Amino acid sequence: MAPSFHLEQTIAETLEFTGVGLHSGAPVTMRLLPAPAGSGIVFRRTDLDNFEIPATGRNVAKVSYATSLMRQGVLISTTEHLLSALIGMGVDNVIVELDNLELPILDGSALPYVEAIQRTGIHTQRRRREYIRVLKPVEVREGDKFIGVYPGEGYRIDYTIDFPAPIGRQKTSVDLAAETYGALIAAARTFGYKADEQRLRDMGLIRGASTLNAIVLGPKGPENGPLRFRDEYVRHKVLDLIGDLALAGRRIEGHVAAERAGHFMHTALVSRLMKDRSAWELATVPVAHAHEAAGTHAAVLARPALLGV
Repeated sequence: MAPSFHLEQTIAETLEFTGVGLHSGAPVTMRLLPAPAGSGIVFRRTDLDNFEIPATGRNVAKVSYATSLMRQGVLISTTEHLLSALIGMGVDNVIVELDNLELPILDGSALPYVEAIQRTGIHTQRRRREYIRVLKPVEVREGDKFIGVYPGEGYRIDYTIDFPAPIGRQKTSVDLAAETYGALIAAARTFGYKADEQRLRDMGLIRGASTLNAIVLGPKGPENGPLRFRDEYVRHKVLDLIGDLALAGRRIEGHVAAERAGHFMHTALVSRLMKDRSAWELATVPVAHAHEAAGTHAAVLARPALLGV
């Protein structure tokens, strides 16, 4: 029998969340249901005859201020926080039912998902997990913005942002193979500048945004502090990136570096990687774990420790 951290996983019980969409402001109820091994992450619009949209790169739609999926004209918006939590918690298979077009923003982070999964637990399935092992560099550049993925053990992300004051330049490095998602990334919230609020609302965006689900930045700093992390802004960008790269369909084994990237470049990297079949292979055991015993490692992956916030 393969060690459990090399096997696919689903959630142990159905989970339900209610709230409003960040951009639409529309109320939504969402349920996460356990799914069979090999099914991946599939979204289901219960308000549209249970129409299904698999969470894969070929279904990516608009990716400006959020990552959306579309198939046959049916849209599901702002998927990145949930996808990030599922990848971070090691959940491979789940059905996501929702009765509106946009996922609930909750508190603006992935923490509510992580806490709910921790409470109910994770079910290990009898199928080997496949990883996308990166074999050669794949990069996307746009002016002074950049993102690339490279061969390497584990799943390391190096991210640098450079925003106007009061954020400035921040960078961080995280290795998901070291089970750090729950402690270091999940609680980081989305953020925006107070000065941009009216312009974005005039564009039909952030209609559901509030001080309860986003960090609101004034000239001197957060108007609804304190921050959960000193560098919460760059950690949230890592959270988004993990969710966007989940659209590759499997967890990546390799190193990702990003400089001032965003949803569009994140998903462009997924598309470029998937199209270059010589750049990756499917592997059932990550190099970093090839000679490790199961031990407590699987339990930590299933329930990463949370940083107090």
